[in-house]
Parts: sequence; C-alpha cells; structure tokens
Amino acid sequence: MKAALLTLGCKLNFAETATYERGLLAAGLEIVPWNRQADVYLVNTCSVTATSDSKSRNLIRKVHRVNPAAHIVVTGCSAELRRAAIERIEGVSRVFGADEKGRVVPETLALLGIDAAGRSSGGPEVADPEEPQRVFAAYSSAESRTRAFLKVQDGCNNYCKYCTVPYARGESRNLPVASCVHCAERIAAEGVREIVLTGVNTGDFGRTSGESFLDLLKALNGVEGIERYRISSIEPNLLTEEIVDWIASGTKFQPHFHIPLQTGSDELLARMGRHYDTAFFAERLEMIRRKMERPGGPKVFFGIDVMVGLPGETEALFAQTMRFIERVHPAFIHVFPYSRRPGTPAAEMPDQVDEAVKKQRVAALEELCARLQLEFREANRGVRERVLFESTERGGMMEGYTGNYLRVTRPYDPALVGTLVDVVLD
Repeated sequence: MKAALLTLGCKLNFAETATYERGLLAAGLEIVPWNRQADVYLVNTCSVTATSDSKSRNLIRKVHRVNPAAHIVVTGCSAELRRAAIERIEGVSRVFGADEKGRVVPETLALLGIDAAGRSSGGPEVADPEEPQRVFAAYSSAESRTRAFLKVQDGCNNYCKYCTVPYARGESRNLPVASCVHCAERIAAEGVREIVLTGVNTGDFGRTSGESFLDLLKALNGVEGIERYRISSIEPNLLTEEIVDWIASGTKFQPHFHIPLQTGSDELLARMGRHYDTAFFAERLEMIRRKMERPGGPKVFFGIDVMVGLPGETEALFAQTMRFIERVHPAFIHVFPYSRRPGTPAAEMPDQVDEAVKKQRVAALEELCARLQLEFREANRGVRERVLFESTERGGMMEGYTGNYLRVTRPYDPALVGTLVDVVLD
C-alpha cells in the first residue's frame, strides 16, 4: 500500500508529519509523492492566515482529483479551527484536531484494514498508548541527515489579540526533560549532528513538568553525538539573562536566535497584548550581543518576525517600525501581512488596513531585509567560523552553515558531509 504526506506551515507541522511517516513506514506502507496515486493522503494543514486556510482546502481537493478512490486524512491547525468545512470536502475520510494527533496513525491504518505491524487488522484499530507521546516529541531529520528539528513544546497561553494559535494548538505544555533527551539521543544515533529546538512558544517550556527551559538546554547539551543546537523561536521576555550567560559560557548552542517582534510601535504592541515594549526588545538584543560577541569573532544572527498592517497601523506607526528595525539591526526579517482571523479580538478592531497598503509595507520591509542580510555577511567577513557541510550536491558544489547561520559553499567533497570544518569567511 502507498501513502502520500503533504505538509503546510511551520517546522512543528513538518516534525509531526515526520512522526506520522515513521508510523506508516513501520506498518509497511510505501511513501510516494503526492502527485502519484496513493491509497491514502495525509494532509497536515496550516491556519496562520486566511491564505493558509485556503491553501489547505485547495490541496485536499487537488489530491482527491489525483485519486478519487483514495482515503484523505486531514490534521493540523486548519483541521482544528475549520473542521466542519474540511469534513464537507469530497474525499475526506477522517479529520483530527489538536487533541487527536495520537490517533492519526492507528486510525489511518485502520482505514486501510491493517494494524501497526502491517497485518490485517480484523477489527477496530486499538490506539497505541505511546502514540500521543511520540507525536508530541516529534522530530524530523533533514534530507541531508545533518540537521533535525525536535519539538520540545506545544501550545501557547499568551492569547495575543491577532492570533489563533492558542485555539488551534491549545495551552502551553511539554514533555519532561528526560523524554526530550531520549529523543535527542535517538536523533544522534541516526548520525545527525545538529538539532533545532522547535515549539509554539519554545521558551515557555516546563509548564507541565515543573522544569525550566534552562534545565532542558543543560540536559540536551550533554547528549553525545550532537555537536550543535539552535533555538528556532523564542519570545524576548523568555530569553533571560541567565540563559544567555549559560549559552555564552561555552556550550553547543549557537549564536543564532529567532525572536518575534511583530511591530516596532509601542502603541501597537500594547494594543495586541504583547508582553514587552520596544525598549525591552532592544535591550535584550544588546545584552545578547554584549555577552556573546568578541572582537574579531562571529556576530550573533538575529532573525525577527514582523507583521505589517495590524489594525490601527498608520503610516506614522509603520515608519516607527522601520526606524526601530534599522536601530536594532537584525540579520533577517521574516515579514508577513496581518490576516484578519475570525474569532480574534483584532478582527473586530476598527481601522483595518487596506490590503494594497499591506502589500506596499511588506515590500518596503523585504527591501530592508535584503540590505540587512548583506550588511550582516559583510560584518562577518574575515571571521574564522565552523561550517557543518550537508550532503546535497548542486552543480558540483556543496553547502553548509556557520554557527551564526551564514551559508557557505565549496566544491563537493563527500568526505566533508556531516563534518564541522573551520573556514575563514570571505
């Protein structure tokens, strides 16, 4: 039997899909591309914007046209928030919301009449009690087998005024540190050298286990075989000075941080229910640079999220955002337009911004991002750094990333795949 897996959205979704894939492979299914005929299509959806919801539904319809006789199983955030609409789409056999992800693999196999070992099921599938834990502690290895994404936290308690994530993924929760370490050990056993920690609100780790995010970092640092860690996204108020001091003391955690800003306007930050102001955000970046950067050494890579067109964002407030970003000078800006999400307080706020204006502001920030990226690379010129080279070969060349996430290319050499190599950046 054949299965095709399709994923939209964030790294968490990709990590969870990888866990579903392992369960289907263990039952003997062959994984095929979505545009080939399969017996079951598993679609992991996204709902971060209205466009994401629309793409999710369109993708379901597309795979149904590929094989109208196949089962379609749908999970992810759009499945949680738009369940009724998805259940009405022709061809959909099962829909699983946020609290049902542990049922995805056993019930998908039951649709095909087999159990977790690939045998004829001969009756209703009994859910594996370990499956919810496996999905929570999901991880995915990159094709290069040098990097993996490890999900250590899920859900969010912030309820920012524009965001549906707490409704789609539930409240903040995590597995114990010991379970995360066990997953990291399994990743190391596969030959992967680098792990990226992911979560909806990663720094909020510990709410359900009484542990702290720093406890997790220290435990993971001791896993043999893993050479480098990155923190994919962390709120500025949760990246504490204690954490930064420990990372800077000489650990496997890299000078690479992705920190959501959303807007450089204090007025809009307060209106949207964010837990910091621009002064705090700027101080946090300055503190990290002060503790982690040395003369002649690599600069810290900061990626930031910025949302344009929030309700009430005037030209003057957008100009504040542009000036603030210039001042804190990140290496990268992840820019996206605000999407009016039904059921959120921001959707009912006055002074909604016209879509054409949002588009102009996105373009302005993307232009700024391109310049900041060039300036960050120039600031690291002549610095000695370590590069983890990957296995992908493109036109006789291979590439890898420095600790501070600069891409380096060189002629392909299979002996260097998965190895850390000292280079001087030019």
